[in-house]
Amino acid sequence: MIESKDGALNGLEDILGFHIRLAHGAVYRHFTETFANLDLTQKQVSSLWLVAETPGISQIDVGTQLRMDRATTMSIVNRLQERDYLRRERSASDGRKQALYVTEAGKAALAEAKHCIAEHEAWLKARFTPAETEKLVEMLARIHD
Repeated sequence: MIESKDGALNGLEDILGFHIRLAHGAVYRHFTETFANLDLTQKQVSSLWLVAETPGISQIDVGTQLRMDRATTMSIVNRLQERDYLRRERSASDGRKQALYVTEAGKAALAEAKHCIAEHEAWLKARFTPAETEKLVEMLARIHD
């Protein structure tokens, strides 16, 4: 943590956003370390997981559900398709939309990613009791919902 010469944060320790940023940094660093061998980002894993759970979901709906803009969603889907983790098909219900499906390689990558997620979640949840974890999720949801 950054401290002044006298060891105080000069008021920063009372700023909620400061602690959220520090917590996010710690969680992100651990996630990155845990996923280093997979070469997948959080958004890529989330996208792959969502498509696996909802085969045929449109690219637009992936972006909407994960709160990503169209350009980011397209970039992620392109990257996953380049790696043969996803395939696009024209939607049967709306020819203007792209329906997404996970490939066999994508299923294998997702299985490995889920193992890494379990490891990451265990590291994170070890800092809290189950009741604290539930409350923390509830409180954080108030910020992002």
